[in-house]
Amino acid sequence: MTVATAAPQRLSLQCEAIGPDTTTIRSLDWDRSRFDIEFGLRNGTTYNAFLVRGERTALIDTSHLKFAGTWLPLLEEQIDPLAIDHLIVSHTEPDHSGLIGHLLERNPEIEIVASKVAIQFLADQVHRPFRSRAVKSGEELDLGTNPSSGVQHRFEFLSAPNLHWPDTIFSFDHGTGILYTCDAFGLHYCGDDIFDVDPGAIAPDFRFYYDCLMGPNARSVLQALKRMDALPPIRMIATGHGPLLRDHLGLWTGDYREWSSQRSAGETYAAVCYVSQYGFCDRLSQAIARGIGKAEAQVQLVDLRATDPQELAALVGEASAVVVPTWPAKPDPELQQAIGTLLAALKPKQWVAVYDAYGGNDQPVDSVAAQLRTLGQKEAFQPLRIRQVPDGNDYQRCEEAGTDLGQLLTRARTIAAMKSLDGDLDKALGRLSGGLYIVTARQGERSSAMVASWVSQASFDPPGLSIAVAKDRAIEALMQVGDRFVLNILREDNHQELLRHFLKRFPPGADRFSGVATLDGVSSGGPVLGDALAFLGCRVAQRMEGPDHWIIYAEVEEGTVADSEATTAVHHRKVGNHY
Repeated sequence: MTVATAAPQRLSLQCEAIGPDTTTIRSLDWDRSRFDIEFGLRNGTTYNAFLVRGERTALIDTSHLKFAGTWLPLLEEQIDPLAIDHLIVSHTEPDHSGLIGHLLERNPEIEIVASKVAIQFLADQVHRPFRSRAVKSGEELDLGTNPSSGVQHRFEFLSAPNLHWPDTIFSFDHGTGILYTCDAFGLHYCGDDIFDVDPGAIAPDFRFYYDCLMGPNARSVLQALKRMDALPPIRMIATGHGPLLRDHLGLWTGDYREWSSQRSAGETYAAVCYVSQYGFCDRLSQAIARGIGKAEAQVQLVDLRATDPQELAALVGEASAVVVPTWPAKPDPELQQAIGTLLAALKPKQWVAVYDAYGGNDQPVDSVAAQLRTLGQKEAFQPLRIRQVPDGNDYQRCEEAGTDLGQLLTRARTIAAMKSLDGDLDKALGRLSGGLYIVTARQGERSSAMVASWVSQASFDPPGLSIAVAKDRAIEALMQVGDRFVLNILREDNHQELLRHFLKRFPPGADRFSGVATLDGVSSGGPVLGDALAFLGCRVAQRMEGPDHWIIYAEVEEGTVADSEATTAVHHRKVGNHY
């Protein structure tokens, strides 16, 4: 194995054979703490590229620009760039395409093989002419037979739009049984293991990645899985991020199938539209979509620039809610046509909402909102105004607005569920009582809080507790494995004011601590409430998924009692199907 390290950022490289005539070059970004501003990382990430040698040679993806000083020299140790015949671009997000311009400088004659949309995007990125070949599902690239191994490397391409960019393709090597999927099936996890040898260690990051990036496109995931089912046996999924999936392949594909089927059940969904590679549309739309999904509502991201007009009309027209961005004040003809298709497809009874793309030359958000109101749609939430380069607060506001919309869409289902329990059973469940607590958390610019009563001590050594967190709680995003939070224990004789404050419905992005006495800097997990009886600083160790709650097990790291004579406030319910 060849390893090169660049200090002090803890950037390193791995180069190792993963199959016949097939080598991976993995860029390990050990300390990266955020992927985009709204996606917190707990274990760094990797950017994976692959070199496949048949009679001709193909490179699959490159790396992040930050690795230019080490990745390119390592590639040149493996092969003269002039000997690379084809560059397969899985998609053009900069973390995978950041060094394409550098490669073209070394080999201007290399042929770039990608989807039609990816080639269009790439032309705007590298600002130089290049040879290209657009491919779609079912088309092939035959590298010929490697003279040493005798293996014929024949690539078959599968279109996988919206996983998680509209330009994504999968590449399947019939000679090795390796499927190259870029973002799909990936995870942000940096470690020395090239393969998925320890599924327990990476499973939380695998799920978190799915929820953030793939879940909002569950319908597209299922379509991609159908195309994968038609392939010969897949021996390995070579992802663009994290370890390569080989040792527990059935587990990971089964998870994607189950999670996506659950998200796609039924007909009610929200269509969140965006304009790819315009302003902050991509990231903001993903935050809104993630919020909708947290409310157990279905969501579909729709790229106005890349979606076929007929499909666009169907996705928008069949949706129960439609969220649209501000678009350029002077859109190009193709985008203008898409906007016209969008507006024509809207139906009078749909919920609609607008968010500011912050593209630099947008149609004003109020103008777009007014245009939608004239069509007779109902407003799902107030226009989301982005007045600066989006920060953590803006993404949190978008996510919370999405959750509010998701709750609108699932309101009837929620009411039906509350009425479905047997009367005696419902009353018996309601006799389970618990304490009253306020959970608080803060990460950078993002902070949140919630009232909790489903809390129990769960271990002595180390001291630990369990807490049930509803999936649509805003604070859930700040309680992933490795995150810290504070459990504020309320006192029986002085809890009503705090309870009323934190039980009220906050608008998206509102400061939940405004007007509340807090002790900042006391705990690393978040604010400690000044009127709390006691607090416990906790670190999330495990998460278990339930039907409508996450069960969080956390180790208690610190804590103190303000009044040893006071007692904990207790919550008594009468029914067992709501708080």
